[in-house]
Amino acid sequence: MKLPFMKETPLKVPYTTANVVGLLVNRLTSMLDEQAGKRPLVIVCVGTDRSTGDSLGPLIGTSLSKFRSPHYALFGTLEEPVHAMNLEETLLEINRRFHKPFIIGIDACLGQVSSVGSIQVGSGPVRPGAGVNKDLPPVGDMHITGIVNVGGFMEYFVLQNTRLHLVMKMADIISLSLFTAVANSVHIASSTREQTAASDYTSHLHL
Repeated sequence: MKLPFMKETPLKVPYTTANVVGLLVNRLTSMLDEQAGKRPLVIVCVGTDRSTGDSLGPLIGTSLSKFRSPHYALFGTLEEPVHAMNLEETLLEINRRFHKPFIIGIDACLGQVSSVGSIQVGSGPVRPGAGVNKDLPPVGDMHITGIVNVGGFMEYFVLQNTRLHLVMKMADIISLSLFTAVANSVHIASSTREQTAASDYTSHLHL
């Protein structure tokens, strides 16, 4: 049984949790089923490879690009990052190329000491640059963020001095979970269409 509040409450789970991929896949699949519909799916991974902490997004983008999935368009990789300088332009391009896209925004963020290493999934956009007081456009109909270090003091320095091991582990988990959830969501949608077509055909036979 799905509890109603579960859909509304953002999921926040440490990357070291035993079944972290399963938890993320379940939440992401249900959110995609409920919110994305038949809209084209676009994943925007925000960040830069010039800062260890801020490289979470591009690392995830590069991992997702290796799956070569036809089910999503991808922006933001280590080779072609989406960052403060080109974010607005990228969002304009997405809206030019896709009709009513459903956008998943992915970014690193800073948080409390106890939350470092946690992965968060929720409805609504991610707000890039908020941790370092930059005014950038919000990204996404839903978001995935990874808390890579502690916020509140010398944010640029903190991002530069984040452990690469932590960022890479989180990137692996998020990219695998998201790819699996998209594949699940596409499979569920096609199964539903097949069932609808079958029931329509059966109804026609009984006329």
